[in-house]
Amino acid sequence: MAGKTFSARTLDQGALKSFAHPLRLRLYELLDEHGPSTATKLAGMVGQNTGATSYHLRELARHGMIEVAPELGKGKEKYWRLVPGGFSYGPAPQDDPEASTAFEFLLDDLLRQRGAELRRWREESTTAPEEWVLASSLGRRSLRLTLEETTQLRDDVFEILEHYRAVSDKRSAPASTEHVVIHFDCFPVGVTDQ
Repeated sequence: MAGKTFSARTLDQGALKSFAHPLRLRLYELLDEHGPSTATKLAGMVGQNTGATSYHLRELARHGMIEVAPELGKGKEKYWRLVPGGFSYGPAPQDDPEASTAFEFLLDDLLRQRGAELRRWREESTTAPEEWVLASSLGRRSLRLTLEETTQLRDDVFEILEHYRAVSDKRSAPASTEHVVIHFDCFPVGVTDQ
């Protein structure tokens, strides 16, 4: 299973460089959280003009991060949505300094976003419906595993996440869904100290 990413695609170096832009990351986050939207609506949410927002949306689309949702727009109105299936960053680029810098920027943003999402849930959980509080979970485990066991654990968890991603992607109407965020990290600590 080496190299399996459990996502629609791994970002190439061009996509990494394009995605590593604060406004593009924010637009992607807003589409992820709120669903399809227009450049005008997104511009209002990020405090930018529609022209700048449209440009950055087209850049995200050029690299396969988002796409037009033609069934939603009327006339010249254009709705944008995330491309189903997600993506992964893949391994850190070694042969392109600009892509390596973009990769580091994206990892730092991933940490920022996770912290913000955890803080938000901590605040919202005090007033959220009890059934959602009971369905949620925050946890940490520390295990002693071999390289092979770690790889298998990672693949097993991503297999489960892939199942639910497919369920989510096939859903046409929100029904009684909520935007659920899953954080999963699996890495050795202190491996370079040996």
